[in-house]
Amino acid sequence: MWRFGNILLWNLMAAVILLGQARPNMKLNSQSSSGLRSDCVGNLMRLSLDKALAVGNELEVEATNGTQHIVLTPNLAAQCGFSMESDPWGNTRIYSSLMGCYVDNKDDKTFNVGVRLQMYGHSPSDVVTHDVMQTCSYTRWASREILCDRNYMEVSKHMATPDAQAEAKGQAKDVQEINTVPEASGSAHGIWKLTFYTPEPVAMVLREAEQAGYGAMMTSTRLVVRSPYNTAETYSEDVAGVPMEVFKVSAYYKAPHGLSVVNLAAACPTGGVLFTDNVISWHVPRRVTPLVGGSFEILEMHMGINGKRLDGSQMAARGYTLSSTDFHIVIEIPVGSPDGYYKSHAPDYQYHITFIVEPMLEVLWRTTDTQDDTRYKVLFPITTPLMPRPPHVQDDTVPETRVFSVHLGTFIHDVELRNITFSTGVLTVEESRARGFTVQEHSYFNRTKSFSLLVPFDTDVVLKQNPERLVTTYFLSLIFGFIILPEETPFAHPVDLQASLQDVVLPTITGTCDQNLFYISVKYGSQGNHFKAMVGPREMTPEMADDYHFQENGTHLSFILPYAAKDIAFELITSDSLRARVDLLLLDPSNNWVLADLYLACSFPLKTTKCYANGTMTAMAVKVESLTNLIPSMLTLKDQSCKPAISDNRFAYFSFNVDSCGTTRTFFDHYMLYENEIGLYYNDNDNKGVAYTSPVDPDYRQTVSCYYVVNETQTVAFSSKQTRYEPTAEISSGQLMVHMRLAQDSSYNLFYQAEDYPVVKYLRQPLYFEVELMESTDPNLELIVENCWATLHEDRISLPSWDIIVDSCENPDDSFVTLFHPVVSNARVLVPSHIKRFSVNMFTFTKDEEVLKDEIYVHCDAVICDTNSQADGSCRGQCVQPTRQFNSRQQGVKRERRGTDSTHKRQISSGPIFYTSGQTSE
Repeated sequence: MWRFGNILLWNLMAAVILLGQARPNMKLNSQSSSGLRSDCVGNLMRLSLDKALAVGNELEVEATNGTQHIVLTPNLAAQCGFSMESDPWGNTRIYSSLMGCYVDNKDDKTFNVGVRLQMYGHSPSDVVTHDVMQTCSYTRWASREILCDRNYMEVSKHMATPDAQAEAKGQAKDVQEINTVPEASGSAHGIWKLTFYTPEPVAMVLREAEQAGYGAMMTSTRLVVRSPYNTAETYSEDVAGVPMEVFKVSAYYKAPHGLSVVNLAAACPTGGVLFTDNVISWHVPRRVTPLVGGSFEILEMHMGINGKRLDGSQMAARGYTLSSTDFHIVIEIPVGSPDGYYKSHAPDYQYHITFIVEPMLEVLWRTTDTQDDTRYKVLFPITTPLMPRPPHVQDDTVPETRVFSVHLGTFIHDVELRNITFSTGVLTVEESRARGFTVQEHSYFNRTKSFSLLVPFDTDVVLKQNPERLVTTYFLSLIFGFIILPEETPFAHPVDLQASLQDVVLPTITGTCDQNLFYISVKYGSQGNHFKAMVGPREMTPEMADDYHFQENGTHLSFILPYAAKDIAFELITSDSLRARVDLLLLDPSNNWVLADLYLACSFPLKTTKCYANGTMTAMAVKVESLTNLIPSMLTLKDQSCKPAISDNRFAYFSFNVDSCGTTRTFFDHYMLYENEIGLYYNDNDNKGVAYTSPVDPDYRQTVSCYYVVNETQTVAFSSKQTRYEPTAEISSGQLMVHMRLAQDSSYNLFYQAEDYPVVKYLRQPLYFEVELMESTDPNLELIVENCWATLHEDRISLPSWDIIVDSCENPDDSFVTLFHPVVSNARVLVPSHIKRFSVNMFTFTKDEEVLKDEIYVHCDAVICDTNSQADGSCRGQCVQPTRQFNSRQQGVKRERRGTDSTHKRQISSGPIFYTSGQTSE
């Protein structure tokens, strides 16, 4: 692997290291060195800086030279033997070669290294300094010392000539000056020039070499040359399959006895690392051919970490091995060893990790021919390739607890959970907890972590579906959003959870009947009112709910149906009762599964045939469900000219004299029987009297009869006497009374009395009116409600007003039209044609969206006409259930002015009816 492309990590992520950046003059706050540790590791001084000091600060490193402080730029650091290693969290190590610049060197035995650290906070005046001075003793110098650090290669050689050594000692002052100021190279007994071999020779005087980035100096006993990697005068060479960076140089220096030359070479590995999933193997050539020409023997081999040697027990405890083959020295380090650290990455938003460790190899060998020793020391940071680590999802959900539980991990400690995307949107961790979700982070001893999340089934982020009628499947789709610190690199991981429970509690339906009504109650199940209700063939609509007095709360709903409602099925008709049935289905809105059903049949008192002492009979025919194609208006008596007096799509009402319409009479001992038949007949002349039969429906015949008791026969004497005058009928007049009442509901059984007024109603609540011709039993009379209108005031002709019925029909301009209700004969209703029933929704008069007054009055004109008179044009019949319009009428629609002209009619009024805003009816 190539490790020197950006070898000097001076720019940290958590602690930014600034080298050479100009700073304003400011007062420095010197503090204690807590968090700083310095020690000596062979020919290096090591300074460790804890992340607690660096995080959030900008760090500037200066070398101490007596009373001066020189800012170490990256170039100057490589030239002068300084290097730095830092992890992403700010843990930093600074190394200084004991042969480096600005080191106080005492006879190559004692070395004083001074470093100043300056921490710059957010404010320019917020500066903290730490001065570190470390004294190291090192006397185990080999004849040749080669040091391979991250950013430079260094070689030093002992100058063994006694004269040269004595001269060097006599010129201590000059040596100190050379060591202190690299550019002061004009001393009389110093390095004159350097010739580099690439392999072509390139000669430079000392000043030129220093300007090119090289460092060269003489101490009391040694000559030192230092080169950064990848300079123009270095070159790459493959040694035993390991790429190495090499520089060779001849140093010419002045000595008392004349000009001397020393040949120096350094070769440092830039690769040689092999990886498996569990082990890092670092291979260094056993024979470094640029440094060893003939035979040699290895005297010592040592392994270290972070620049410091480890003994055998330490290596064994960590699982490290140091061995040699014919061609290589091999160091093996387990991936995940305690001396390294993991780092998270997210290429293409996928989670990966690397492992980073810094081994050291130190080898001492001796050449056979010269018996010179070489100490070879390499500090070599290693980073493994990216290793994919897709997070493991552990679904710990126990459906019976009704809580989703998921565990996601593991991650390195530099991963932080920032947000979670639910089906309803993105929530931060704090927002998720505020919503009642449990979000936890779990840390482990090996510096890894995982995250867990608990989400109840009953929250809005959980989607539900019913694959079966009694089973609910719950779905939770998540995207966990993470960032990697300190870079704040984002990545995400989706998780889909699913759980099923047989937890559906179905709704239940109960019903009862009285003499006129069905009473239906529904108790909700576990899914509340999430169903559609089918009443007979129709789905319950808001309009139907209004008509049926629909009510609901959080647990129940109820409604009331009259037995004659259009959604009721008629099963059987007898002479005195009608058996009706309500069919109610609750269906799943998605799958149409039957969640609950009720088929409630009741018999309601209904006298279909009535016999009157004046020889009049009335009969009612009812369409039952077995006769699906029957049209009641097509029914007739035996005499097909006798048609229904009143009919609709379910009823036909006949009224006739016992001596008409083909009625037969039979005498018995004490009574006589009048009998007729209601049936469906052909209208052609060839088949008169033959009942019509449908291929679908059964024959329809309904026999109607009246019994009259004959007590005895009496003989009455009769005589006539001539009178002067012929008997004549006197013409007289009387008053026919018409009465309008407001019913309490659609059954028209209970009515508001005078003491109940004013009546209070909600907006759009139905008002049920009944207009009746009083004190008359004449079946030839019919009551027609010709016009009805509403006003704000009691005065019939006051304005504004709004038409409810116009020319005996609903107002076509009204979006909520008036509904006419059929009237059938019963104990109270003797002649249905004498009664008209209609309903209208409660409304108000508004102007500019403001309610003018919270009461209305309703007025009607009624016409009484003779059904046998063809000349009576006003008796053309009442509109019966006109086509319903479904336009919505907004609250307070402005009512238009109506005309006040009218003919002579019966005039009736009702009111006042108050509007209350306590609730609205949809």
